[in-house]
Amino acid sequence: MFTGLIREIATVTRYQNNILTLRSKHPAKLGDSIAVNGVCLTVIKVNSDGFDLELADETRSIIDESKIMGKVHIEPAMMMGDRFEGHIVQGHVDCVGTVTQITSRENGTDFIITVEPQYITHIIPKGSITIDGISLTVNDVYEESFRLTIIPHTLENTLMKTYKIGTKLNIETDVFARYIDHILAHRGKKKSMSWDDVDKIQMSY
Repeated sequence: MFTGLIREIATVTRYQNNILTLRSKHPAKLGDSIAVNGVCLTVIKVNSDGFDLELADETRSIIDESKIMGKVHIEPAMMMGDRFEGHIVQGHVDCVGTVTQITSRENGTDFIITVEPQYITHIIPKGSITIDGISLTVNDVYEESFRLTIIPHTLENTLMKTYKIGTKLNIETDVFARYIDHILAHRGKKKSMSWDDVDKIQMSY
């Protein structure tokens, strides 16, 4: 499990077949789980200046290749007893979104991100979302997109400062929204839920 708080910006030095090699200061150990741009991967080799990770075929079929090139966000998995910050992140990418609008504001920057319509159900106004491994709060949700407001600190200390119109993003939607939708669907009682309904269920946790 992860929190969505970026611990380092590492550099991809090689990607061949399903093996990703990173240059990083993080003292990884064999078998560690590390989120790379929001994707949970396993360390299979430790090098003098970083480590190698393995990508499953399913992971490679979901993410965009731009997410395993150049600079990447990394976060080691939480350890028992760690302080819990951010929000619950599994490192399971649901879909790839696209930046379609960027607007600078007085104390932040708005990003409009478009996703395929079926994923909007799991994106909740004022709820949590993970973008390239970053824990963020959703401001507004539309039919095929949503709006984030990024504060200057987050913008400066993550790769979001490099994002442009057309940038592809790894997206992990709200875990509780996914669970609720799945339960209702398999009970045969799936019905339309309001954002208030989902928010009340989340708050019960």
